[in-house]
Amino acid sequence: MNIKAVLFDVDFTICRPGPELRPEAYAERGRAFDLQLDPDLFEPSRRAALAELQRHPELVHEDELWIAFSEEIIRGMGGGGEGVRALAEAMVLAWEQAEHFELYDDVLPVFAELRGYGLKLGLVSNTARDLPAFVVHHRLDVDVAIDSRVHGKTKPDPSIFSAALAALAALPEHAAMVGDSPEDDIAGARALGLCAFLLDRGGDYPDSPGRLRGLDELPGALGLR
Repeated sequence: MNIKAVLFDVDFTICRPGPELRPEAYAERGRAFDLQLDPDLFEPSRRAALAELQRHPELVHEDELWIAFSEEIIRGMGGGGEGVRALAEAMVLAWEQAEHFELYDDVLPVFAELRGYGLKLGLVSNTARDLPAFVVHHRLDVDVAIDSRVHGKTKPDPSIFSAALAALAALPEHAAMVGDSPEDDIAGARALGLCAFLLDRGGDYPDSPGRLRGLDELPGALGLR
């Protein structure tokens, strides 16, 4: 491979939700809105809501989409009434805060190793979060950070990948994408001509081509080791 730049998804690729965003936090915050929520129902509710997520047909970023998504999760956890909307809005705001996330342990060492090989690095995320602020907060050594709210389109729209590559002065055939979503990250990047690797930390896609079990496998997959 002749890779000169690597793009990374953000949530569940380089970072995970901290305590303020975990199921117990939904239940605790919910009490302020007269909601009795079961934390054990969070994950099945999240997966069900994700399966029913109705995106804009032209992949335009919509803040309301994530509020509706959060409402479905809260209802799945046992919520009902006017408090559902209020809690959903509060949780969406919480998801926008950089300090509410934790980096995976393999991120900073792998970023440093890739830098050692002279590669350019970028972040591309479907989020309303302020990614430049996220980069500063977590002290990430990257060259560009593009979020869908600012860009206007969400992955897998090719324009968001193209914008990141333009900022890095890299051609698709000389770039790689790493993410946890087969559709948004992998299919979207490959459609533009990037090499793409599915980061499968949870073991959900054991038969997927280009699968990485951890980010520490990336330099080897790129042929750098």
